[in-house]
Amino acid sequence: MIVEFGHFALVLAFVIAIVQAIVPLIGAQRRWSGWMAVAEPAAGAQFLLTAIAFAALMWAFVTSDFSVRLVTLNSHSAKPLIYKITGTWGNHEGSMLLWVMIVALYGALVAWFGTNLPPLLRARVLAVQAAIAVAFFSFIIFTSNPFLRLELPPLNGQDLNPLLQDVGLAIHPPFLYLGYVGLSMSFSFAVAALIEGRIDAAWARWVRPWTLAAWIFLTIGIGLGSWWAYYELGWGGFWFWDPVENASFMPWLLSAALLHSAIVVEKREILKTWTILLAILAFGFSLIGTFIVRSGLLTSVHAFANDPERGLYILAIIFVFMGGALILFACRASAMEARGVFGAFSRETALISNNILLAGSCFVVFVGTLWPLISEMFFDRKLSVGPPFFDTAFTPFMVLLGLLLPVGAMIPWKRGHIGRVIRPLRWIFVAALALAVVLWIIPTQRSVLAPLGAAIGAWVCLGAILDIVSRTGKKDRVSRLFRLPRADWGKAVAHFGTGVVFFAICALVAWQEEHIQVAEIGKPFEVGGFTLTLEDVNQVQGPNYSSTKGFVSVRRGEYEIAQLRPEKRVYPVAQMTTTEAAIDYRVFRDVYVVIGDRQTDDSGWVIRAYIKPFANWIWAGCILMALGGLLSMSDRRFRVAVGEKKLPYGMPAE
Repeated sequence: MIVEFGHFALVLAFVIAIVQAIVPLIGAQRRWSGWMAVAEPAAGAQFLLTAIAFAALMWAFVTSDFSVRLVTLNSHSAKPLIYKITGTWGNHEGSMLLWVMIVALYGALVAWFGTNLPPLLRARVLAVQAAIAVAFFSFIIFTSNPFLRLELPPLNGQDLNPLLQDVGLAIHPPFLYLGYVGLSMSFSFAVAALIEGRIDAAWARWVRPWTLAAWIFLTIGIGLGSWWAYYELGWGGFWFWDPVENASFMPWLLSAALLHSAIVVEKREILKTWTILLAILAFGFSLIGTFIVRSGLLTSVHAFANDPERGLYILAIIFVFMGGALILFACRASAMEARGVFGAFSRETALISNNILLAGSCFVVFVGTLWPLISEMFFDRKLSVGPPFFDTAFTPFMVLLGLLLPVGAMIPWKRGHIGRVIRPLRWIFVAALALAVVLWIIPTQRSVLAPLGAAIGAWVCLGAILDIVSRTGKKDRVSRLFRLPRADWGKAVAHFGTGVVFFAICALVAWQEEHIQVAEIGKPFEVGGFTLTLEDVNQVQGPNYSSTKGFVSVRRGEYEIAQLRPEKRVYPVAQMTTTEAAIDYRVFRDVYVVIGDRQTDDSGWVIRAYIKPFANWIWAGCILMALGGLLSMSDRRFRVAVGEKKLPYGMPAE
């Protein structure tokens, strides 16, 4: 009965979304305040009903209701409760229901907290957001219904993909979806402004918090996914340029560009055309990511579905929304004329350069991701594009971006004097260069990557510190430091986190050590200055798996510093084997151990061991970037309504 109630709530939410997409839009066009007022309660009701549907599906998973087809295909009665809950979105149908619930959530948030928006703009934004929801409600109901029943329910289910039975991946998709779908709000604001024909500083201030929220969630989601790949997949890496990884990374790059371009529109009322285009493209790439994950056209280790028919439906959604928005964009080009002028050396120029680099890097990732498909379709050649291509083509953009960040953050608006900006930065440049020289001299593997990464990381981090300090003046700096706007602090913390990530990735790639050994029990072996000993191997029975668990002691000199227990698990229902790495996490390095198969001659077990320097700094940098975004969002300028005199949007006639 609860499942049927959830299905009914889903259909009713679909109907309300249709009403919300049509009635307020007509009301805004005709200035009918009564019709426009439909948007707010409809948005709230749509979210409430979708949440009820999602809760009903979760109840079916928690209670192991195997009469529901989706539960049978993705759950098992012996599975731990946490993975029964996360199994709700660990599949195509459930994840799409989560997707559309978040669309409805963002619309409801605008209805509840967007009272400072002009009524015309609010009505149009909510209508466009509802139109997006309509598209995905129809996709779920007609092609991916999660509430389908089985005529003859089995006694037990087929279990969830074992790779998804992990806490890290349990929380990774919701954060990622909050970012993906959050860009729908930027899209809705852009389309609503194009319909109105007015894009100005007030619009840029309204759109920035929503874009910032999406960017924060994407940052957290990507960081969690990278961390999960690091400790769960057992190959010791944090990023593989997989199509699904790229699907989330491309919107992140474009949303970062959108954040910076919106600042230019807000401060100087230029780059309007580019900013609107970025808002459209950022959400468009989120839709493309959804297509990549669910169409089956590109192979990925963690794709959700392999159904070309569903892929065509999503492709149609992309064409409708992207095509419609771009046509409207072309029609409203005259409304996006730039007003301000600026010099060649100015913050405007720096932010434009920032946008070019971010958009260019996104284009590189896009081409590399889709090139195997293009090659097969048009040239009848099967090929793969892997990390070597992405590392070679993507890295120069990030190097230039890192070099630009400290300079661009300190250049004044309109016109700057190059000497005044470079003078305080010269000591930071010398310090970064000196660090690179020291790391090159140290007798390690002579790779230019680590010194280069250290130099750029130090340049960005120290530049962020100098930027925030320079805003305090010359007197009473400490008290002024704490009175600075939170947006300034947010920018500095986010840039500092970016520098940390730059350094950590380069140091890890350049200095990591790998060792593969057939280890006999009780016989030690050396890896990167550490002594590892396989003390014992046991067979362990888990709730829904059997495990081969090793016991590895790690010593440095005479002292034991860690006891690691790597596992190799076998899930009999899913007939899959997973590797559970054992990691000794430390500030400056990780010792990473994986156990493999036993040798047929009983000589021992295959052990792979890695020394991973600065691995945790990657995720620490991601946390700092997200924290910087949160600090910026908490700035009171984003919470206080803009004065009515600054709002050119018309008021509805009574």
